[in-house]
Amino acid sequence: MARTPFAPGAPALAGAARVVDEVLSRGRSLDGVLERGAAGAQRAAVRAVASGTVRWYLRLMPALQPLLSRPRDLDGPVRALLACAAHQIVYSRHAPEATVHGAVDASRILKKAAASGLVNAVLRRFVTERGRLLARVDAEPAGRTAHPAWLAAELARHWPGQVESILEADNAHPPMVLRVDLSRTTRAACLGSLAAEGIDAREVQWIKSAIVLEHPRAVSDIPGFAQGLLSVQDAGAQLAATLLRAKPGQRVLDACAAPGGKTGHLLEEGGGALEVVAADVSGERLALVEENLRRLGRSAQLKVADLRDPQALAGEAPFDRILVDAPCSSTGVIRRHPDIKLLRRSCDTAAFAATQAAILRNAAVRLAPGGRLVYSTCSLLPAENEQVMAGLLEELPHLRVAEAPRGGELAPGGIARSIGTQLLPGAEAGTDGFYYACLENTTAGT
Repeated sequence: MARTPFAPGAPALAGAARVVDEVLSRGRSLDGVLERGAAGAQRAAVRAVASGTVRWYLRLMPALQPLLSRPRDLDGPVRALLACAAHQIVYSRHAPEATVHGAVDASRILKKAAASGLVNAVLRRFVTERGRLLARVDAEPAGRTAHPAWLAAELARHWPGQVESILEADNAHPPMVLRVDLSRTTRAACLGSLAAEGIDAREVQWIKSAIVLEHPRAVSDIPGFAQGLLSVQDAGAQLAATLLRAKPGQRVLDACAAPGGKTGHLLEEGGGALEVVAADVSGERLALVEENLRRLGRSAQLKVADLRDPQALAGEAPFDRILVDAPCSSTGVIRRHPDIKLLRRSCDTAAFAATQAAILRNAAVRLAPGGRLVYSTCSLLPAENEQVMAGLLEELPHLRVAEAPRGGELAPGGIARSIGTQLLPGAEAGTDGFYYACLENTTAGT
Protein backbone atom coordinates (compact mmCIF):
# COMPACT_ATOMS: atom_id res chain seq x y z
CA MET A 1 0.00 0.00 0.00
CA ALA A 2 1.39 3.39 -0.99
CA ARG A 3 2.24 5.72 1.86
CA THR A 4 0.24 8.97 1.88
CA PRO A 5 2.51 12.00 1.56
CA PHE A 6 0.84 13.91 4.40
CA ALA A 7 -0.40 13.20 7.89
CA PRO A 8 -4.08 12.23 8.21
CA GLY A 9 -6.24 15.32 8.40
CA ALA A 10 -3.67 17.61 6.81
CA PRO A 11 -5.57 18.12 3.52
CA ALA A 12 -8.78 18.97 5.40
CA LEU A 13 -6.92 21.44 7.63
CA ALA A 14 -5.33 23.08 4.59
CA GLY A 15 -8.68 23.31 2.81
CA ALA A 16 -10.38 24.76 5.88
CA ALA A 17 -7.56 27.29 6.31
CA ARG A 18 -8.07 28.48 2.73
CA VAL A 19 -11.78 28.97 3.41
CA VAL A 20 -11.23 30.79 6.71
CA ASP A 21 -8.59 33.05 5.14
CA GLU A 22 -11.05 34.02 2.39
CA VAL A 23 -13.54 35.09 5.06
CA LEU A 24 -10.95 36.94 7.15
CA SER A 25 -8.82 38.54 4.46
CA ARG A 26 -11.37 39.22 1.72
CA GLY A 27 -14.59 39.59 3.68
CA ARG A 28 -16.34 36.87 1.72
CA SER A 29 -19.29 34.95 3.11
CA LEU A 30 -18.56 31.53 4.55
CA ASP A 31 -21.37 29.86 2.59
CA GLY A 32 -20.19 31.44 -0.64
CA VAL A 33 -16.60 30.29 -0.19
CA LEU A 34 -17.65 26.78 0.82
CA GLU A 35 -19.94 26.54 -2.21
CA ARG A 36 -16.94 27.15 -4.48
CA GLY A 37 -14.50 25.15 -2.35
CA ALA A 38 -13.40 21.57 -1.80
CA ALA A 39 -15.24 18.71 -3.45
CA GLY A 40 -15.23 14.98 -3.01
CA ALA A 41 -14.02 13.18 0.07
CA GLN A 42 -12.65 16.31 1.78
CA ARG A 43 -15.76 18.46 1.33
CA ALA A 44 -17.58 17.49 4.54
CA ALA A 45 -14.42 17.68 6.66
CA VAL A 46 -13.43 21.08 5.24
CA ARG A 47 -16.93 22.43 5.85
CA ALA A 48 -17.00 21.15 9.44
CA VAL A 49 -13.56 22.50 10.37
CA ALA A 50 -14.01 25.84 8.60
CA SER A 51 -17.48 26.45 10.02
CA GLY A 52 -16.40 25.57 13.54
CA THR A 53 -13.30 27.74 13.29
CA VAL A 54 -15.28 30.75 12.07
CA ARG A 55 -17.84 30.23 14.85
CA TRP A 56 -15.14 30.18 17.55
CA TYR A 57 -12.46 32.34 15.92
CA LEU A 58 -12.90 35.26 18.34
CA ARG A 59 -12.19 32.92 21.24
CA LEU A 60 -9.40 30.92 19.61
CA MET A 61 -7.27 33.65 18.03
CA PRO A 62 -7.00 35.78 21.20
CA ALA A 63 -5.87 32.64 23.01
CA LEU A 64 -3.18 32.02 20.40
CA GLN A 65 -1.88 35.59 20.23
CA PRO A 66 0.30 35.48 23.41
CA LEU A 67 2.24 32.65 21.74
CA LEU A 68 3.12 34.80 18.72
CA SER A 69 5.99 37.25 18.80
CA ARG A 70 4.50 39.49 16.07
CA PRO A 71 0.85 38.50 15.58
CA ARG A 72 0.06 41.48 13.33
CA ASP A 73 2.69 40.35 10.83
CA LEU A 74 1.38 36.81 10.57
CA ASP A 75 0.62 35.67 7.04
CA GLY A 76 -3.13 35.29 6.40
CA PRO A 77 -3.22 31.58 5.47
CA VAL A 78 -0.90 30.73 8.37
CA ARG A 79 -3.09 32.64 10.80
CA ALA A 80 -6.14 30.79 9.49
CA LEU A 81 -4.32 27.44 9.76
CA LEU A 82 -3.38 28.08 13.39
CA ALA A 83 -7.01 28.92 14.17
CA CYS A 84 -8.27 25.79 12.40
CA ALA A 85 -5.81 23.59 14.26
CA ALA A 86 -6.69 25.27 17.56
CA HIS A 87 -10.35 24.55 16.84
CA GLN A 88 -9.58 20.87 16.35
CA ILE A 89 -7.51 20.77 19.54
CA VAL A 90 -10.26 22.37 21.63
CA TYR A 91 -13.49 21.21 20.01
CA SER A 92 -12.80 17.86 18.30
CA ARG A 93 -12.06 14.39 19.59
CA HIS A 94 -8.86 14.11 17.60
CA ALA A 95 -5.67 13.57 19.53
CA PRO A 96 -4.03 17.00 19.90
CA GLU A 97 -0.64 15.68 18.89
CA ALA A 98 -2.10 14.29 15.66
CA THR A 99 -3.65 17.69 14.93
CA VAL A 100 -0.26 19.35 15.37
CA HIS A 101 1.34 16.91 12.94
CA GLY A 102 -1.48 17.48 10.48
CA ALA A 103 -1.15 21.26 10.75
CA VAL A 104 2.59 21.14 10.04
CA ASP A 105 1.92 19.15 6.89
CA ALA A 106 -0.98 21.46 6.03
CA SER A 107 1.45 24.39 6.02
CA ARG A 108 3.35 22.62 3.27
CA ILE A 109 0.16 21.93 1.31
CA LEU A 110 -0.56 25.66 1.55
CA LYS A 111 2.94 26.34 0.18
CA LYS A 112 3.93 27.93 3.47
CA ALA A 113 6.67 25.46 4.35
CA ALA A 114 8.79 28.28 5.77
CA ALA A 115 6.17 28.69 8.50
CA SER A 116 6.07 24.99 9.44
CA GLY A 117 8.44 25.49 12.38
CA LEU A 118 6.32 28.35 13.74
CA VAL A 119 3.14 26.28 13.31
CA ASN A 120 4.72 23.37 15.16
CA ALA A 121 6.06 25.46 18.03
CA VAL A 122 2.92 27.57 18.55
CA LEU A 123 0.54 24.62 18.48
CA ARG A 124 2.67 22.49 20.79
CA ARG A 125 2.62 25.30 23.34
CA PHE A 126 -1.12 25.74 22.80
CA VAL A 127 -1.73 22.06 23.52
CA THR A 128 0.16 22.41 26.82
CA GLU A 129 -1.07 25.84 27.91
CA ARG A 130 -4.56 26.02 26.42
CA GLY A 131 -6.34 25.88 29.78
CA ARG A 132 -4.60 29.03 31.00
CA LEU A 133 -4.79 30.81 27.66
CA LEU A 134 -8.51 30.17 27.21
CA ALA A 135 -9.31 31.08 30.81
CA ARG A 136 -7.90 34.55 30.19
CA VAL A 137 -10.10 35.00 27.10
CA ASP A 138 -13.14 33.55 28.86
CA ALA A 139 -13.02 36.18 31.59
CA GLU A 140 -15.27 38.36 29.39
CA PRO A 141 -18.59 37.15 27.89
CA ALA A 142 -17.58 38.37 24.43
CA GLY A 143 -14.43 36.24 24.50
CA ARG A 144 -16.08 33.22 26.09
CA THR A 145 -18.79 33.17 23.43
CA ALA A 146 -16.58 34.35 20.54
CA HIS A 147 -18.46 37.55 19.73
CA PRO A 148 -17.05 40.92 18.72
CA ALA A 149 -16.92 43.20 21.76
CA TRP A 150 -19.08 45.88 20.09
CA LEU A 151 -21.91 43.41 19.42
CA ALA A 152 -21.79 41.89 22.89
CA ALA A 153 -22.00 45.40 24.33
CA GLU A 154 -24.94 46.34 22.09
CA LEU A 155 -26.83 43.19 23.03
CA ALA A 156 -26.16 43.81 26.70
CA ARG A 157 -27.46 47.37 26.35
CA HIS A 158 -30.67 46.46 24.57
CA TRP A 159 -31.33 42.99 26.02
CA PRO A 160 -29.78 43.02 29.52
CA GLY A 161 -31.95 40.18 30.77
CA GLN A 162 -31.43 37.99 27.72
CA VAL A 163 -27.89 38.76 26.57
CA GLU A 164 -26.30 35.62 28.03
CA SER A 165 -28.88 33.34 26.41
CA ILE A 166 -28.52 35.17 23.07
CA LEU A 167 -24.74 34.81 23.08
CA GLU A 168 -25.03 31.12 23.95
CA ALA A 169 -27.75 30.50 21.35
CA ASP A 170 -25.57 32.01 18.62
CA ASN A 171 -23.12 29.14 19.07
CA ALA A 172 -25.73 26.37 19.08
CA HIS A 173 -26.42 24.32 15.97
CA PRO A 174 -29.76 25.50 14.58
CA PRO A 175 -32.62 23.11 13.89
CA MET A 176 -33.59 22.18 10.36
CA VAL A 177 -37.17 23.38 9.91
CA LEU A 178 -39.43 22.63 6.96
CA ARG A 179 -42.41 24.57 5.62
CA VAL A 180 -45.36 22.54 4.36
CA ASP A 181 -47.32 23.74 1.34
CA LEU A 182 -50.71 23.46 2.99
CA SER A 183 -52.49 24.28 -0.26
CA ARG A 184 -51.30 20.94 -1.71
CA THR A 185 -50.87 18.59 1.24
CA THR A 186 -51.18 18.34 5.02
CA ARG A 187 -48.62 18.39 7.77
CA ALA A 188 -49.78 14.96 8.94
CA ALA A 189 -49.20 13.51 5.46
CA CYS A 190 -45.70 14.98 5.34
CA LEU A 191 -44.87 13.64 8.79
CA GLY A 192 -46.04 10.22 7.62
CA SER A 193 -43.83 10.35 4.52
CA LEU A 194 -40.84 11.38 6.61
CA ALA A 195 -41.46 8.57 9.11
CA ALA A 196 -41.68 6.05 6.26
CA GLU A 197 -38.15 7.07 5.26
CA GLY A 198 -36.89 6.74 8.82
CA ILE A 199 -36.63 10.51 9.32
CA ASP A 200 -37.61 11.62 12.82
CA ALA A 201 -39.63 14.83 12.75
CA ARG A 202 -42.25 16.66 14.77
CA GLU A 203 -44.68 19.48 14.23
CA VAL A 204 -44.09 22.97 15.58
CA GLN A 205 -47.09 23.48 17.83
CA TRP A 206 -47.51 27.23 17.48
CA ILE A 207 -47.46 27.51 13.67
CA LYS A 208 -49.48 25.27 11.38
CA SER A 209 -47.02 25.06 8.47
CA ALA A 210 -43.79 24.06 10.26
CA ILE A 211 -42.05 20.73 10.84
CA VAL A 212 -38.70 20.38 12.61
CA LEU A 213 -36.33 17.50 11.90
CA GLU A 214 -34.63 15.86 14.85
CA HIS A 215 -31.46 15.59 12.75
CA PRO A 216 -30.59 17.67 9.66
CA ARG A 217 -30.76 15.85 6.34
CA ALA A 218 -29.76 16.61 2.79
CA VAL A 219 -32.78 18.00 0.95
CA SER A 220 -32.35 15.26 -1.65
CA ASP A 221 -33.27 12.76 1.09
CA ILE A 222 -36.48 14.55 2.10
CA PRO A 223 -39.61 13.09 0.47
CA GLY A 224 -41.69 15.80 -1.15
CA PHE A 225 -38.93 18.40 -1.36
CA ALA A 226 -38.20 17.96 -5.07
CA GLN A 227 -41.96 18.14 -5.76
CA GLY A 228 -42.25 21.43 -3.85
CA LEU A 229 -44.43 20.06 -1.04
CA LEU A 230 -41.77 20.98 1.51
CA SER A 231 -39.24 23.80 1.74
CA VAL A 232 -36.49 24.61 4.21
CA GLN A 233 -37.48 27.70 6.18
CA ASP A 234 -37.12 28.67 9.83
CA ALA A 235 -40.42 28.76 11.71
CA GLY A 236 -39.86 32.42 12.54
CA ALA A 237 -39.49 33.29 8.87
CA GLN A 238 -42.79 31.55 8.15
CA LEU A 239 -44.61 34.25 10.11
CA ALA A 240 -44.16 36.83 7.35
CA ALA A 241 -46.79 35.38 5.00
CA THR A 242 -49.21 34.89 7.88
CA LEU A 243 -48.87 38.50 9.00
CA LEU A 244 -49.30 39.88 5.49
CA ARG A 245 -52.83 38.39 5.23
CA ALA A 246 -52.92 38.45 1.45
CA LYS A 247 -56.26 37.54 -0.11
CA PRO A 248 -56.98 35.91 -3.48
CA GLY A 249 -56.92 38.41 -6.32
CA GLN A 250 -54.78 40.97 -4.52
CA ARG A 251 -51.60 42.53 -5.89
CA VAL A 252 -48.63 41.72 -3.68
CA LEU A 253 -45.11 43.14 -3.75
CA ASP A 254 -42.22 41.20 -2.27
CA ALA A 255 -39.80 44.11 -2.26
CA CYS A 256 -36.56 42.29 -1.36
CA ALA A 257 -37.45 38.85 -2.64
CA ALA A 258 -34.21 36.84 -2.99
CA PRO A 259 -33.68 33.99 -2.48
CA GLY A 260 -37.44 33.49 -2.73
CA GLY A 261 -38.47 31.54 0.35
CA LYS A 262 -41.02 34.11 1.46
CA THR A 263 -42.21 34.67 -2.12
CA GLY A 264 -43.02 30.99 -2.41
CA HIS A 265 -44.79 30.98 0.93
CA LEU A 266 -46.94 33.95 -0.08
CA LEU A 267 -48.06 32.09 -3.20
CA GLU A 268 -48.76 28.95 -1.18
CA GLU A 269 -50.82 30.92 1.36
CA GLY A 270 -52.81 32.51 -1.45
CA GLY A 271 -53.39 29.19 -3.16
CA GLY A 272 -51.75 30.59 -6.29
CA ALA A 273 -54.53 33.19 -6.67
CA LEU A 274 -52.31 36.22 -6.00
CA GLU A 275 -50.66 38.61 -8.43
CA VAL A 276 -47.17 38.67 -6.95
CA VAL A 277 -44.36 40.94 -8.06
CA ALA A 278 -41.03 39.70 -6.72
CA ALA A 279 -38.42 42.45 -6.88
CA ASP A 280 -34.75 42.46 -6.03
CA VAL A 281 -31.68 44.50 -6.74
CA SER A 282 -30.04 42.25 -9.36
CA GLY A 283 -30.86 39.71 -12.00
CA GLU A 284 -28.45 37.27 -10.40
CA ARG A 285 -30.38 37.40 -7.14
CA LEU A 286 -33.70 37.10 -8.95
CA ALA A 287 -32.43 33.94 -10.62
CA LEU A 288 -32.46 32.36 -7.16
CA VAL A 289 -36.11 33.35 -6.78
CA GLU A 290 -36.93 31.88 -10.19
CA GLU A 291 -35.19 28.62 -9.29
CA ASN A 292 -37.05 28.39 -5.99
CA LEU A 293 -40.44 29.07 -7.60
CA ARG A 294 -39.80 26.54 -10.35
CA ARG A 295 -39.35 23.79 -7.76
CA LEU A 296 -42.54 24.88 -6.01
CA GLY A 297 -44.51 24.97 -9.25
CA ARG A 298 -45.37 28.63 -8.65
CA SER A 299 -44.96 31.78 -10.70
CA ALA A 300 -44.53 35.49 -10.06
CA GLN A 301 -43.55 38.57 -12.01
CA LEU A 302 -39.81 38.99 -11.47
CA LYS A 303 -38.51 42.54 -11.65
CA VAL A 304 -35.00 43.89 -11.17
CA ALA A 305 -35.62 46.92 -8.96
CA ASP A 306 -33.58 48.68 -6.31
CA LEU A 307 -36.15 50.03 -3.87
CA ARG A 308 -33.61 52.52 -2.56
CA ASP A 309 -34.37 54.42 -5.76
CA PRO A 310 -37.59 56.48 -5.63
CA GLN A 311 -38.16 55.66 -9.30
CA ALA A 312 -38.06 51.92 -8.74
CA LEU A 313 -41.26 50.26 -9.96
CA ALA A 314 -42.42 53.55 -11.45
CA GLY A 315 -45.60 52.99 -13.41
CA GLU A 316 -46.65 49.97 -11.33
CA ALA A 317 -50.23 50.00 -10.10
CA PRO A 318 -50.61 50.24 -6.31
CA PHE A 319 -50.18 47.08 -4.27
CA ASP A 320 -52.70 45.75 -1.76
CA ARG A 321 -49.97 44.03 0.23
CA ILE A 322 -46.24 44.73 0.48
CA LEU A 323 -43.59 42.66 2.22
CA VAL A 324 -40.30 44.37 3.00
CA ASP A 325 -37.90 41.72 4.28
CA ALA A 326 -35.11 44.26 4.45
CA PRO A 327 -31.33 43.80 4.22
CA CYS A 328 -29.92 44.07 7.71
CA SER A 329 -27.02 43.22 10.03
CA SER A 330 -28.32 39.62 10.30
CA THR A 331 -27.48 39.61 14.00
CA GLY A 332 -30.45 37.31 14.63
CA VAL A 333 -29.17 34.47 12.44
CA ILE A 334 -25.59 34.11 13.66
CA ARG A 335 -26.19 30.50 14.64
CA ARG A 336 -26.78 29.76 10.94
CA HIS A 337 -24.18 32.20 9.62
CA PRO A 338 -21.32 32.46 12.14
CA ASP A 339 -19.24 34.55 9.74
CA ILE A 340 -21.48 37.49 10.67
CA LYS A 341 -19.42 37.76 13.86
CA LEU A 342 -16.34 38.43 11.74
CA LEU A 343 -17.83 40.43 8.87
CA ARG A 344 -20.03 42.96 10.65
CA ARG A 345 -18.70 46.22 12.14
CA SER A 346 -20.35 48.59 14.59
CA CYS A 347 -20.60 51.26 11.90
CA ASP A 348 -22.71 48.96 9.71
CA THR A 349 -25.86 49.43 11.78
CA ALA A 350 -26.41 53.06 10.78
CA ALA A 351 -25.82 52.22 7.11
CA PHE A 352 -28.33 49.38 7.22
CA ALA A 353 -30.88 51.59 8.97
CA ALA A 354 -30.55 54.23 6.26
CA THR A 355 -31.03 51.59 3.56
CA GLN A 356 -34.05 50.15 5.34
CA ALA A 357 -35.65 53.58 5.70
CA ALA A 358 -35.15 54.32 2.00
CA ILE A 359 -36.62 50.98 0.90
CA LEU A 360 -39.60 51.37 3.22
CA ARG A 361 -40.26 54.94 2.11
CA ASN A 362 -40.24 54.02 -1.55
CA ALA A 363 -42.28 50.86 -1.01
CA ALA A 364 -44.87 52.67 1.08
CA VAL A 365 -45.74 55.07 -1.74
CA ARG A 366 -46.76 52.00 -3.79
CA LEU A 367 -49.20 50.83 -1.09
CA ALA A 368 -52.88 51.14 -1.99
CA PRO A 369 -55.27 52.92 0.42
CA GLY A 370 -56.26 50.38 3.04
CA GLY A 371 -53.27 48.27 2.05
CA ARG A 372 -51.05 46.39 4.50
CA LEU A 373 -47.24 46.44 4.73
CA VAL A 374 -45.18 43.96 6.74
CA TYR A 375 -41.64 44.93 7.69
CA SER A 376 -39.25 42.17 8.68
CA THR A 377 -35.58 41.88 9.57
CA CYS A 378 -33.37 39.21 11.08
CA SER A 379 -31.71 41.83 13.29
CA LEU A 380 -31.71 42.10 17.08
CA LEU A 381 -30.81 45.79 17.09
CA PRO A 382 -33.59 48.35 17.68
CA ALA A 383 -31.86 50.85 15.37
CA GLU A 384 -32.82 48.57 12.47
CA ASN A 385 -36.24 47.68 13.79
CA GLU A 386 -38.65 49.76 15.86
CA GLN A 387 -36.56 52.91 15.44
CA VAL A 388 -36.84 52.60 11.66
CA MET A 389 -40.58 52.08 12.01
CA ALA A 390 -40.94 55.14 14.26
CA GLY A 391 -39.06 57.30 11.76
CA LEU A 392 -41.25 56.12 8.89
CA LEU A 393 -44.48 56.78 10.79
CA GLU A 394 -43.31 60.28 11.62
CA GLU A 395 -42.35 60.95 8.01
CA LEU A 396 -45.51 59.46 6.44
CA PRO A 397 -48.51 60.32 8.64
CA HIS A 398 -50.96 58.43 6.40
CA LEU A 399 -49.41 55.20 7.69
CA ARG A 400 -50.35 53.72 11.04
CA VAL A 401 -49.58 50.59 12.99
CA ALA A 402 -51.90 47.81 11.85
CA GLU A 403 -53.66 45.26 13.99
CA ALA A 404 -51.50 42.16 14.40
CA PRO A 405 -50.55 39.61 17.06
CA ARG A 406 -47.82 40.97 19.30
CA GLY A 407 -45.34 39.53 21.74
CA GLY A 408 -46.23 36.03 22.91
CA GLU A 409 -49.39 36.07 20.80
CA LEU A 410 -47.22 36.00 17.69
CA ALA A 411 -44.84 33.28 18.86
CA PRO A 412 -43.88 31.81 22.25
CA GLY A 413 -41.40 34.10 23.96
CA GLY A 414 -42.01 36.95 21.50
CA ILE A 415 -41.29 40.35 23.01
CA ALA A 416 -43.66 43.23 22.30
CA ARG A 417 -41.74 46.39 21.45
CA SER A 418 -42.93 49.99 21.16
CA ILE A 419 -43.77 49.04 17.57
CA GLY A 420 -43.82 45.42 16.49
CA THR A 421 -42.47 42.21 18.00
CA GLN A 422 -38.97 40.82 18.48
CA LEU A 423 -38.13 37.12 18.46
CA LEU A 424 -34.80 36.20 20.01
CA PRO A 425 -32.65 33.31 18.73
CA GLY A 426 -33.10 30.02 20.51
CA ALA A 427 -35.74 31.39 22.88
CA GLU A 428 -38.98 29.63 23.78
CA ALA A 429 -40.15 29.42 20.16
CA GLY A 430 -36.81 27.94 19.06
CA THR A 431 -36.58 30.27 16.06
CA ASP A 432 -33.87 32.49 14.70
CA GLY A 433 -33.98 36.14 15.72
CA PHE A 434 -36.61 38.11 13.79
CA TYR A 435 -38.37 41.44 14.05
CA TYR A 436 -41.86 42.04 12.61
CA ALA A 437 -44.04 45.12 12.35
CA CYS A 438 -47.28 45.68 10.42
CA LEU A 439 -48.47 48.99 8.98
CA GLU A 440 -51.52 50.02 7.02
CA ASN A 441 -52.23 52.88 4.65
CA THR A 442 -55.11 55.08 5.75
CA THR A 443 -56.78 57.53 3.39
CA ALA A 444 -55.61 60.48 5.53
CA GLY A 445 -52.71 62.41 4.07
CA THR A 446 -52.99 60.84 0.62
